[in-house]
Amino acid sequence: MLYAIIAVDNPDSLSARKAARPAHLERLQTLQNEGKLVLAGPHPAIDSADPGEAGFTGSLIVAEFSDLGVAESWAAADPYVEAGVYRTVSVKPFRQVFP
Repeated sequence: MLYAIIAVDNPDSLSARKAARPAHLERLQTLQNEGKLVLAGPHPAIDSADPGEAGFTGSLIVAEFSDLGVAESWAAADPYVEAGVYRTVSVKPFRQVFP
């Protein structure tokens, strides 16, 4: 089943985000290699593809996991969680309709 992982950043977490980004991307690449990643990316803090020092307000990941518990465990182990980037993380079942 697909799950949406919706994270909200802590204020002023851009430097922590930058430091943890390689490890964060490595985990996403693993999901991609396994054919389980539907989409992933950050929410820019301003209306720009490259928000610069304005940073980001959170992230969205949609991926396949065997069940909700596995998805929650995977999300809890994200390097951004460990680095204090994310203030909150919610994991919800997701049913893709389009495309």
